[in-house]
Amino acid sequence: MSLASFAWHCGATLAAPLLPAWLRLRQRRGKELAARLPERRGLGAARPPGPLLWLHAASIGETLSLLPVLDALTARAPALTILLTTGTVTSATLLDRRLSPALRSQVIHRFIPLDVPAWVASFLDAWRPDAAGLVESELWPNLIRAARARRIPLVLINGRLSARSAARWRLAPALGRELMAAFTLVLAQGPADAARFAALGAREVRAPGNLKEAAPPLPADPAALAALQAAIGPRPVVLGAATHPGEEAMLIAAHRLLAPEFPGLLTILAPRHPERGAALATEAGTLPTLRRSTGALPGPETAIYIADTLGELGLLYRLARLALVGGSLVPHGGQNPLEPARLGCPILLGPNTANFADIAARLLAAGGVRLVIPPEPGALAGAIRTVLSNPDHGRNLADAAAAAIAPAATLPDEVAKALLHLMPQARDEDRSTPDAH
Repeated sequence: MSLASFAWHCGATLAAPLLPAWLRLRQRRGKELAARLPERRGLGAARPPGPLLWLHAASIGETLSLLPVLDALTARAPALTILLTTGTVTSATLLDRRLSPALRSQVIHRFIPLDVPAWVASFLDAWRPDAAGLVESELWPNLIRAARARRIPLVLINGRLSARSAARWRLAPALGRELMAAFTLVLAQGPADAARFAALGAREVRAPGNLKEAAPPLPADPAALAALQAAIGPRPVVLGAATHPGEEAMLIAAHRLLAPEFPGLLTILAPRHPERGAALATEAGTLPTLRRSTGALPGPETAIYIADTLGELGLLYRLARLALVGGSLVPHGGQNPLEPARLGCPILLGPNTANFADIAARLLAAGGVRLVIPPEPGALAGAIRTVLSNPDHGRNLADAAAAAIAPAATLPDEVAKALLHLMPQARDEDRSTPDAH
């Protein structure tokens, strides 16, 4: 055990008596479910008989990327049970909405235990997974060490390691090597991620592509879509999707600049954190503003419509003439530009796209996005003007983005095959094959 790993182990153990109070505080804030708090301590297991594959996704984006893999796994292994853990209430809500009846019979959801040695041990000893896949960058030292100690084969799925994160890992190289040694296989999002994982100490690294490119299009409730379409009519709609503080002000300023040129212009603000809806309504000032959380639909005079709700981006992308993908005009790193690409919505991006650097670069190279540089209201208004005044330009952007992500269609099945190859039956077959060694 490295010194850093030992320190983490001791720190988590010492913190354990305080964590239940912290969890209750999170529950009062809506970030935990009271009835399911025991799961965060590794309790509540109900392992069914037969093969069990454990997958872990941190939150909504990672969970969405797994949905096609779940379909591929259950198609290839009808007797398989999948234990899917996540760390947020919103991801649990998403699964409740998005799992098909067929998947519900094979997928069990639980919240991941906090990375306390005793709690992780309770979780693993009760569930006894045959193999496990952790998504993107979920490198919890106690969890990974405990899985390795129990000889559970581990795969890092859709692995992401930014240059900034890699630099931080260089401060604790022994811990990085220790964690990477636990993984049988790392499936990285791209060549740059793969190189960083290899430098960190991963034994076998492949770069098949980014699972987020293969996720299904975001859904939309047909009745809600029809109601909004009827309320908006032929008005031009600009969407700020998953926006962060500072971006809404730029969109509001751009709206003021463009409204005289585009009669009926409607700007929809969908903040990344919906609880900011009331503050954004105040920020809109004298512009006629409505909030979706109140149940209101935009009227003919509505200029700013604040979509302060969860799980409706699929609806909004279908309404918009173009969408600014949030987190890119401010130093956040950007939200997922693949969601509008899958729905044929022309994309605007600011310069801050570190969270999706490879995807943003590929979309830009294909002509599938329009950049807003510098990230200020005048440049934003200019980019919006170009798309709204030239429908062919918008269609070309959307078509190029769709073509750029099309090759990822087979990726979920590749990931499913790699995971199933680590299950006991596949390992036994490998050992019985004469040339297995």
